[in-house]
Amino acid sequence: MKTIPCFLLALLLAGCATRTAPQRYAWVTGLKPEKAAVYRDLHAHPWPGVNKMIKACHIQNFSIHEREINGQLYLFAYLEYVGKDFDADMKRMAADPETVRWWKETDPCQSPLPDAAAKGKIWSDTKEVYFLK
Repeated sequence: MKTIPCFLLALLLAGCATRTAPQRYAWVTGLKPEKAAVYRDLHAHPWPGVNKMIKACHIQNFSIHEREINGQLYLFAYLEYVGKDFDADMKRMAADPETVRWWKETDPCQSPLPDAAAKGKIWSDTKEVYFLK
């Protein structure tokens, strides 16, 4: 009888040992002042299917923050990815009809920075310079 709890403990520890640390991603974009209220309202009432797809694509601890700098509004997004193939999961999300409808609502609210706009993107990549675990 003592071997079962030991076996379960060994499985638990093995699972913890093989779990990889999340990959952290962060982006920045502008927020159009005339669309800021719409953007805030959308995110105050996110569509359940969009949240479900985010989680299905192995994303956790996803947040978007707003900041005004020199009279301009900016958005900063952060997430942790715990899957095995980020690009494949992002393609999966981009193919989801409800997510596509969501982006048709949110994208016009955003004002891409020049580097993202040149690539036909909304969000600009950032570079992590510090992380404390």
